[in-house]
Amino acid sequence: MRVPAGFLIGAALSALFLLMAMVSFIWTPHDVTVLAVAERMKVPGDGYLLGTDHLGRDILSMLMVGARTSIGVALVAAGIGLAVGVPLGLFAAARRGGWVDEIIMRGNDLVFAFPPLVMAILIAAVFGPSALNAMLAIGVFNIPVFARVARAGAISLWTLDFIMAARVAGKGAARISAEHIFPNIGNLLIVQATIQFSVGIVSEAALSYFGLGAQPPVPSWGRMLADSQTMIGLAPHMALIPGLAIVLMVLGLNLMGDGLRDMLDPRMRRTA
Repeated sequence: MRVPAGFLIGAALSALFLLMAMVSFIWTPHDVTVLAVAERMKVPGDGYLLGTDHLGRDILSMLMVGARTSIGVALVAAGIGLAVGVPLGLFAAARRGGWVDEIIMRGNDLVFAFPPLVMAILIAAVFGPSALNAMLAIGVFNIPVFARVARAGAISLWTLDFIMAARVAGKGAARISAEHIFPNIGNLLIVQATIQFSVGIVSEAALSYFGLGAQPPVPSWGRMLADSQTMIGLAPHMALIPGLAIVLMVLGLNLMGDGLRDMLDPRMRRTA
């Protein structure tokens, strides 16, 4: 099977930021909690690889720790969506056409009726600004996405012969969903997870930009953008570097998602 070039590029970009996040646990070029006003707003290369911000903090170090924050929040949020949304979708598909299916789907529609980012901001504002609340806020809106994907994939399988054979063998709906349906929609869920992961990166940056995500002294890419907005004329690198990091991370994840779709879906595979 030929691996799409887009997948390789996306995997390389994602691996780069993941490596930065992992390395930040044990080492950063400078301490991100130490202020050095005398070194403020230095341009990249002037003693600092990516320069410093308006408080003299090393931008490369902040970018590394910020990657850890963004990836952690997005990963947990995607995990919440998978852990809750997939069982709901499978349950709805097993009861398709009934009142249980109707309640689950109308509940999803209710969540979709509100702009996700606005509602995430509202949740974070009500329960307080923190990385944990950002995870929960983003995770809540991943649930109906995974529920819809799981339900759609499961419904297309329930009428197939091997499912009918399992029913004739006396297996219940729950056992069929776990043993036969779930493994066969794994490719759909993997692709959707990469998409929601990238959405989580953007959402976390937006919440942090508004002060509702990770709180100081913990760096985050969104807060770096917020801190740079009044300094962009004096030190444009303060905004360009975290903004470029967000773009490249999201681009990498989307390219990975497209590549996985091409490799896992037989209808999308291209012959060499």
